[in-house]
Amino acid sequence: MNLKDKVIIVTGAAGGMGKAIVKRLAEKQAIVVGIDLSASNTDEKPAGQVTYKSANILEEGKVSDLFAEIYEKYGRIDGLVNAIGVAQSKTPIEEVSLDMWYKMMNINATSLFITIKEVAKYMKKRQSGSIITISSVSAVRPRPGLQAYIASKGAAESFTRAMAIELAPFSIRANTIHPGPSNTGMLGQFAQQDAAEEETKNLFKQSVPLGELIEPDDIAHSVVYLLSDEARMVTGATLHVDGGRGL
Repeated sequence: MNLKDKVIIVTGAAGGMGKAIVKRLAEKQAIVVGIDLSASNTDEKPAGQVTYKSANILEEGKVSDLFAEIYEKYGRIDGLVNAIGVAQSKTPIEEVSLDMWYKMMNINATSLFITIKEVAKYMKKRQSGSIITISSVSAVRPRPGLQAYIASKGAAESFTRAMAIELAPFSIRANTIHPGPSNTGMLGQFAQQDAAEEETKNLFKQSVPLGELIEPDDIAHSVVYLLSDEARMVTGATLHVDGGRGL
């Protein structure tokens, strides 16, 4: 699965999953631009052609300028991986504020609209490209108390499928990955605020039929496949990397 010299943008690049994706793409000799509000926290830059940019992905003008800068520098954008995301702590619906709802929808869904809208015009110029959305198995296997998060991830999947059919005439593919409970810093954010870390990990691990939490590298390997030419006829698909949690 050769990604040599493909120019790939990764949002949420400073998160646990984002870092693993950037590292794996760099190992595959891709040219990677990692974008995150906390890009300054990425102290350990992986070997390879990796650049980090600090940006609020919800600022449409900033995203437009940044993508234009990337295209001008490299003359192409081959891939976009939206690994950006925020978790919701377990909260009864009557206690969910409108601000919390907006936060979930903006970061987990509106950000996709902004980035995909922008990258599409550059991919259309070359009549090729691959777009990947990191959603969540919770979109199809909900858990109580995560209703705003689940709605945002459902929107993320549906929007990506809509982009798959709209962009297919331009040979641009769009696919979704549904991670299951993952061994990242976000995991504890889904639990009640007073839950112990080890207790939370064990609880989520028990919900996975294969009996293990999903590691960031598991997602990164799947991203490599969907970006590669080996997946040239895969679009509009949802790949479950969830240890069977979606069954």
